[in-house]
Amino acid sequence: MPRIHYRRRLRSRIVISFVLFGFALTALFAAATIYMRGRLEDQLINGTLQRQVERFAEFKRANPDPAAPFLYPLVRMSIYGHYKFANVPFDWQKYGTGVYEIWDKDDEGKLRRYKLAVYKSDDLWAFMRYDINAQQLGERQLITALSGAIIVFALFSWLLGMWLSRRVMSPVTDLARRVQAMGRSGKSEALAPHFATDEVGALAAAFDDYARKLTALVERDREFNADVSHELRTPLAVIATTTELLLNAENLTDKVRERLKRIERASRQSTELTNALLLLSRSERSAPVDGETTDVAQVVEQVIDVYRSQIGRKPVEVKLVVEQPVEVVAPSSVVAVALGNLVGNAFKYTQAGDVVITVGATRGTVAIEDSGPGIKPEDAEKLFERGVRGESATGTSGAGLGLAIVIRLCQLYDWRVSLAPRPQGGAVATLDFRLRA
Repeated sequence: MPRIHYRRRLRSRIVISFVLFGFALTALFAAATIYMRGRLEDQLINGTLQRQVERFAEFKRANPDPAAPFLYPLVRMSIYGHYKFANVPFDWQKYGTGVYEIWDKDDEGKLRRYKLAVYKSDDLWAFMRYDINAQQLGERQLITALSGAIIVFALFSWLLGMWLSRRVMSPVTDLARRVQAMGRSGKSEALAPHFATDEVGALAAAFDDYARKLTALVERDREFNADVSHELRTPLAVIATTTELLLNAENLTDKVRERLKRIERASRQSTELTNALLLLSRSERSAPVDGETTDVAQVVEQVIDVYRSQIGRKPVEVKLVVEQPVEVVAPSSVVAVALGNLVGNAFKYTQAGDVVITVGATRGTVAIEDSGPGIKPEDAEKLFERGVRGESATGTSGAGLGLAIVIRLCQLYDWRVSLAPRPQGGAVATLDFRLRA
């Protein structure tokens, strides 16, 4: 199964990059802030509690009276003399001097977290308990605030990305718009003067250089086509006129007359092919402007007469069936070239059997069926490519250009052509003169 590549606009890529960068940077900053805040706060509380419990022990040594006040309201303190060590809560007895984090249940049975600072000497054990639930609440509030900051910064990154992408992409968008306008109008316009000397300006200059080369190539092609049109039509007209005069002579034998008719048909075929190729080279539908209408059945008869020589002595029967008349708004020369290549291929590759040409079996179509070697369904589309020949073409002359000319004429006049295997053997070519929807 082919892999599908999803493409995004360049501006969308810039915006997404800004959003991801802003989100990642803000999230990293938030995580670092939470970590450093927790670490520094923990160190600060632990150090403070340790110092205070030691001060508390020193205070009790100096003031053994239980009523002597030690002012530190944020913590709960306990002091035990060496005669009262047994009164120390059992869970606290195992701790040595230091600060510990402990989970315990309060009077209501709820699990609470607190820090226990312990100071032990030979004569005194001092304990200082500090409830850190307030610290946890502060952490949660900080996380909530930083999460909001992440969302805000991501939104800000999106807005900034939209604005910057519009500024960054403005020259590229302008260049694309100008190139599209040139494509629609068909007129070449210098692009480089409209842009700064940056990467977009270099791209515009490259477009200008390419357009100049392409324009020069098209001009040379037009001049060549005009020369070919003039140089070929003149000798073809002389051949046609001379042949017509010779055919009017009275003392001609049947053999000479048949040869002159072949010359006349070849001259007409060459003239039609020249006109069709000139239309293709100009890529314009200039012929139908005057409303020229062609009777397809009549052209098919002429094409059969022109290409019959390719059958020679082969046992091939040619049938022409006209189901209903088909008329098309196009020069007869173009219709003749399109049908001639299809009929000529059928005559060339059919060694025995029949070639059936049906006009109007379906409205506006011509079908050419043959009993030749046939084609593979998967090769039908490839045969219309320039220079491609079917497997059955081995040993026959040709450059594989006939069907390529047919498909180009169909594209020019908005027709359709197709090849398919014939159910009883051979191939069937269908030329549909109806305009595409």
